[in-house]
Amino acid sequence: MDIELARTFLAVVETGTFLDAADKVHVTQSTVSMRIRTLEQQLGQPVFERSKSGATLTIAGRHFLKHAQVLVRTWTQAKLDAGLPASMAAALEIGATPSLWDGYLINALPELMAALPDVAIRATAAPSETLTREIEEGSLDLAIMYRPRNAPGLTALQLFEDEFVLVSSGPEALPADLGNAYILIDWGPEFRADHMLNFPELDAPRLQLGIGTLGLQYLRSVPSAGYFPRRVVKPELRKGWLKLIETAPRFAYAAYVVFDESEEEGYPGQAARQLCQTSSARGQTPKL
Repeated sequence: MDIELARTFLAVVETGTFLDAADKVHVTQSTVSMRIRTLEQQLGQPVFERSKSGATLTIAGRHFLKHAQVLVRTWTQAKLDAGLPASMAAALEIGATPSLWDGYLINALPELMAALPDVAIRATAAPSETLTREIEEGSLDLAIMYRPRNAPGLTALQLFEDEFVLVSSGPEALPADLGNAYILIDWGPEFRADHMLNFPELDAPRLQLGIGTLGLQYLRSVPSAGYFPRRVVKPELRKGWLKLIETAPRFAYAAYVVFDESEEEGYPGQAARQLCQTSSARGQTPKL
């Protein structure tokens, strides 16, 4: 079977429509329709019920779902293994949200590599929506994210509790309405939802940033304020150039490492436990 048929099938399952699936796999809607028809011809059964509201799985489609996930996962792993150096036994694909790279994963990688010396690691940053799709499809071995979706066949181990706090590099604390010196940093859908709930009257700030580390650099050069994980700004608060705004709301999220439950004893499970051990050893569970 053409692996793109399975990828397209999974994209339709995730998005619920052929049109949205076309955007996700970067082809036209007619190509998606053609691929699904080809898949149904090969299986001898319809996998979707089409309607004006979208596409829903048939009984045959639900049965095929887990096999499609395995197909994509196996093909991704095969491509990685084929390009491995002779000294490496396996490869791990790891993805994390940008906020969990800062002050966590970038520091945990050396210990992870030392614990798994015969494993090649490819690590990327991506939004939680992308990580969720890729870990469910099997194109990722480990996903490090906040509030993972409870999906069958996946195991989620809690790493630590994160707390987002408002800090300022200006001479004075910001007023309740935050003011013009505030910059909005996009830490993901969880943060966006809580931010909107706590600041419903806030006008869109003049400056919005999608990468947290850029926000910290900006605060260094321009007196301003923004939300950051406490673990990221803790050293800067000690140095004194950042000030914690005590009266501002704080947002707490648990960070998890997610992997396929069938890999509990495999390298993904070993890597997940090593990350948990590293978090515990460093005391990365702040009291909220």
